[in-house]
Amino acid sequence: MQQHQPVARDELRPDKPEEACGVFAVLSPGQPVANLTYFGLYALQHRGQESAGIAVFDGPKVRLHKDMGLVSQVFDQDVLERMPGDLAIGHNRYSTTGSSKVCNAQPVVLMTRLGPFALAHNGNLVNAAELRLSLDHLAGEFTSTTDSELIAFAVQHAVNGGLGWDEAIRAAAGQCRGAFSLVIGTPEGLFALRDGHGIRPLVFGHIGERQEARWVASSETCGLDIIGATYIDDVGAGEIIHFRVGEPEPLRSRWCEEPAKLCVFEMIYFARPDSRFFGESLYSYRVRIGEALARETPVEADLVIGVPDSGIPAAIGYSQVSGIAFADGLIKNRYVGRTFIQPTQAMREAGIRVKLNPLPDVLAGKRVVVIDDSIVRGTTSRKLVAALREAGATEVHMRISSPPVTHPCFYGIDTDTQDQLIAARLTLAEISAHLGVDSLAYLSKQGMVDAAQANSSHFCTACFDGAYPIDLPDEVRASKLMLEPAGLALVG
Repeated sequence: MQQHQPVARDELRPDKPEEACGVFAVLSPGQPVANLTYFGLYALQHRGQESAGIAVFDGPKVRLHKDMGLVSQVFDQDVLERMPGDLAIGHNRYSTTGSSKVCNAQPVVLMTRLGPFALAHNGNLVNAAELRLSLDHLAGEFTSTTDSELIAFAVQHAVNGGLGWDEAIRAAAGQCRGAFSLVIGTPEGLFALRDGHGIRPLVFGHIGERQEARWVASSETCGLDIIGATYIDDVGAGEIIHFRVGEPEPLRSRWCEEPAKLCVFEMIYFARPDSRFFGESLYSYRVRIGEALARETPVEADLVIGVPDSGIPAAIGYSQVSGIAFADGLIKNRYVGRTFIQPTQAMREAGIRVKLNPLPDVLAGKRVVVIDDSIVRGTTSRKLVAALREAGATEVHMRISSPPVTHPCFYGIDTDTQDQLIAARLTLAEISAHLGVDSLAYLSKQGMVDAAQANSSHFCTACFDGAYPIDLPDEVRASKLMLEPAGLALVG
């Protein structure tokens, strides 16, 4: 029997920063909250495809269903009908802390002296090891390897120590360092909060009339839109909000005072283009970074194409400013999702194209500008350039609508160690030669933040400049910052 060589790790991973998680919650007495949460998670599926879960409160009872797979694979109508109640907490997972297995799926449900609660988390703690040690007396009760479960046990410990829900959640949040947007269901209603910098997004709105007090919290506004909820506001950086049954106004307060530092990659790539940040859709922002890219990095060419889907708006913006015609030169298989069935070595050598396929009749004989949102390792980009040339493109000029990714993320995005980031190892000319392009250019950091039309200091840009807004313990820093000189201060 022919023996296949092991597949290199880089060949199995997309050449992108990989997803954050999605959280969703509904407090709506008398409505099918499990079904509403299903649709909310469906809208947030792009944020995580490894597992999905929903916990529903029905009086003093909590029903939990979670499993590996997409939302549509984990839930069906029969499952949802067995989950009646007034409050639901939902989660889509992409693993950042803790491996990809069902015991690490969320929400986390625990019991306290005040009754059960359910917690769903988007983000990543940088002090998970320290928090784990502080909860060592509970180690025998841990069922997962996630930082999310540690947050839940910190809440449980505070409640069982005599605090009420609000005080206990604040106390637990005060023990956490890193990125965390949380939705927490309790017998006293729904809580939503963000870490002091607000690195991961979280918004809230209502269903129906405001006085009906039917509340929804979601990682992005697209989760509100799908169920017809009206957007009210973002959960602020360092804010905790308590939504209560029958109360037309939530209780809002700050538990922490820090400068806002929203992850700029949410703007560039992660969040859906129809989600709204700073009062407008991200589609509009992505068109503007394409316009800025055209002004900063002009080139003579015949066509502008975007790498679907996230590169398309920037490609449209580049076309509008440059005057070079926009065309669909790449077709994406939209039904691939995250597949664990990998092609054989022979299939890869034959040039199997699982996700993207070029259009030769569009590209043949053309000088092409291809727009993408980022390059992490360069593996996919190199194959893409080769496919464009095979399809007949006479020149391939690559333009990236963000700066070079030179530093790993520690706040909820799964990026490589620094020695695997191509822009941390190679010069621009070397990257260009590696990819096989006629030219390569990136958007400047200033162009990226200016296009947001928001206060530029309100963004975390650590993956581009190493200015980490939250202090990193030495052991965490050493785990990914492979190329930094010893003792180099990178923390912002």
